[in-house]
Amino acid sequence: MNMFCYQCEQTAQGKGCTVSGVCGKQPETATLQDLLIYQAKGIGYLAHEALKKGVKDESVDRFIIEALFTTVTNVNFDNQRIAEMIYKGDQVKNAYINKLKNLSVYDEISKSNPASVSFIPAQSLDELIKQGSNAGILNSQPDEDLRSLQQLLTLGLKGMAAYADHAYLLGKKDDAIFAFMHEALSYLNKKDPSVEELVGLNMKCGQVNVRTMEILDEANTGTYGHPVPVKVSTEWKSGPAIVVSGHDLLDLENLLKQTEGKGINIYTHGEMLPAHGYPMLKKYPHLVGHFGTAWQNQQKEFDNVPAAFLFTTNCIQKPRPSYADRVFTTGLVAFPGLTHVSNKDFSPVIEKAKSLGGLPAKSGITMTTGFARNTVMSVAGDVIEAVKSGAIRHFFLVGGCDGAKPGRNYYTEFVEKTPKDTVVLTLACGKFRFNHLDLGTIGGIPRLLDVGQCNDAYSAVKIALALADAFKCGVNDLPLSLVLSWYEQKAVVILLSLLSLGVKNIRLGPSLPAFITPNILNFLVEKFNIMPITTAQEDLDAILKNKG
Repeated sequence: MNMFCYQCEQTAQGKGCTVSGVCGKQPETATLQDLLIYQAKGIGYLAHEALKKGVKDESVDRFIIEALFTTVTNVNFDNQRIAEMIYKGDQVKNAYINKLKNLSVYDEISKSNPASVSFIPAQSLDELIKQGSNAGILNSQPDEDLRSLQQLLTLGLKGMAAYADHAYLLGKKDDAIFAFMHEALSYLNKKDPSVEELVGLNMKCGQVNVRTMEILDEANTGTYGHPVPVKVSTEWKSGPAIVVSGHDLLDLENLLKQTEGKGINIYTHGEMLPAHGYPMLKKYPHLVGHFGTAWQNQQKEFDNVPAAFLFTTNCIQKPRPSYADRVFTTGLVAFPGLTHVSNKDFSPVIEKAKSLGGLPAKSGITMTTGFARNTVMSVAGDVIEAVKSGAIRHFFLVGGCDGAKPGRNYYTEFVEKTPKDTVVLTLACGKFRFNHLDLGTIGGIPRLLDVGQCNDAYSAVKIALALADAFKCGVNDLPLSLVLSWYEQKAVVILLSLLSLGVKNIRLGPSLPAFITPNILNFLVEKFNIMPITTAQEDLDAILKNKG
């Protein structure tokens, strides 16, 4: 069984995983995920054409974001569950076709159906895998540059679907987001796409994702309040414990409610750290702290720990035998052999935590989070005056995904070297490289501001736009530089969002995406001046020289 996957930063040799995924994904899993995307293209085509006739269906919208999110890196490693998603897609598609027939619009729509619409999943897992072998990336388009743009769009859709799914679960949606997803998936069926149209769709993907992040921000702050600065400890408190990883605040809230008064301490992990800043979550006294660092260290940090672990979204790795019996998944996350909680009744997690005897007391460090847009905007006047007076010379946004490949110590070194008259904004799990540092303050404003999860990129965008408005200039004219790390598809769509806003001079690392061909990279360099990172000192010197 051959595979080809290059959707994440750690892909083998910077070219593509062809034997098994560096993430642990097996060839069969990669093939099934390719087949699920192929199916989504067919359903997307129907939905796009039907929308022209004024027909939409929420079950189709919902399936599309779940299917796309399922294929994001480190979400689902379980072949059976991916197969179930493919079968669910077949049911959704057939029901939709019947609806279109009843409305007498299917005959006209189906005149130009691509092959993906006619896809019928095989009845056995082995046969499904065989079907998937024809749906791989390398079979999609012979022209490398066109394939590069197609993959950039596909990965952008996957990242956007993750944000849309989080918002949807909290009751927020926008039909324009679903409409674009269907439009893009429909276009990805084309045998003869054009460079111009694909570039346009990629930029539109970025624009629509800004709206997606906006409704996610509305969902999170509308449900849990605007984050406030809070100090979070990494110490262990003696007693039964559950560690919650991922990004889903609703799952965390449900767990907090179900563990009230039961003597169980709840710890966040990875991208869940910013949850401590939300008033409606921080009110729970048994949300006691944060466990460990970034996602890629979990196998070492969870080893033989007497706590239960709950994964709510991506970032799961293959558990070691020493703790596999206490790892649970929920939502779209799945791993073979682990207990999956599908009904949001976390009783199995709670009982496991009790049975393990509890964590021993252990000292830790303190980190600060909660500097989302509302908090930063509340001191905007002070910030603006500090810039005008020269107290703040420059802002750096140093953030993005963390990962295991060498080279990411660059971000630690970069932040350590930033001058004392500069401010560092950060978000996503890349911050675990340096959020333990004490950079001091400028006029009472901390020099290191944790804006939140990767899901909170909208906060960073709003802060930048507010500063540009205050100084009556464009974003690219601000004393602001973006130094980003990427790992998976949510970082890809955030990059597209920044480009769609016209942001230039982004430094990107630790390596450039394998799915970007030299010609497409040249285009991005010429239009947006995207630059690969070099060394921390060289990049810092170049930034301050140009912006000084």
